[in-house]
Amino acid sequence: MDKKLTFLVIDGYTPEAREQLTSGGASMASDLYRKMLASCAPLPVECEVVYPSDPGAKLPAKADLDAFDGIAWTGCSLCINDDIPPVIEQLQLARDAFAVGVPSFGTCWGIQIAAVAAGGRVEPNPNGREMGIGRKITLTQAGMEHPFYEGKSQVFDGFSSHDDEITYLPPGSTVLAGNTWTGVQAACVTHQKGTAWALQYHPEYDLREMARLTYCRIEKLIRLGFFKTENDALEYVDQLEQLHNDPTRKDLSWRLGIDADLMDESVRQQEVRNWINHLVIPHKHQGTEGISLE
Repeated sequence: MDKKLTFLVIDGYTPEAREQLTSGGASMASDLYRKMLASCAPLPVECEVVYPSDPGAKLPAKADLDAFDGIAWTGCSLCINDDIPPVIEQLQLARDAFAVGVPSFGTCWGIQIAAVAAGGRVEPNPNGREMGIGRKITLTQAGMEHPFYEGKSQVFDGFSSHDDEITYLPPGSTVLAGNTWTGVQAACVTHQKGTAWALQYHPEYDLREMARLTYCRIEKLIRLGFFKTENDALEYVDQLEQLHNDPTRKDLSWRLGIDADLMDESVRQQEVRNWINHLVIPHKHQGTEGISLE
């Protein structure tokens, strides 16, 4: 048995969206996922990344999915309800993963695609865009008892950036967390042979990445009323970056309302470790000796 974990990472951002992110100093979603999976796994990690929104992109065939220990879905610049080939093909890949039984994890787009692939619905959030920090994300009773949230506080904050939300979860699904802005912040979706544990928020982000994403979205965020002026937005971006560079800045953490939920990687990414330890490793590596799941 190989003493490594192999993940398929699906980065659904279009080439134009990836260019916008990197030109604004943000990292590509797939790079953030590589780093997060490697940091959270108790075994060496190998990631195969695919970009389904690229012209001519080919996704793995259903028969090839069982070669992976897990499938991880990043955020995405598309809308799950768009009737276009990249969305249709990603939904089919998610259905194939459920059929084969490979464990899945995802953030933002990842939770939405898991829900829709299993028969759920996603619609524009009537509260509008949730951006920056999703506040007071609260575990449901099921969430408090679920291994996805082992070691996590009952109430916490998470990095957020989305316009849509899940409005219907199909049978076999459980809401694990929500807040007043977005009813489904986390879910377990079980369908056919497979299971997805997924989040609407982004543990792969840190303060710097949130700062750069905000910078890339300044025009949109001003239009939506998050900032009055460009200078207001740039000041906020600068404060996030200063706090990232010096986490001891109590003045900034107090002013921004940011604590260990967001600044401590071990706290922020607890769900990812739990997914790997409780769902991925038992899928193929049950009985592997010498692996600490702590």
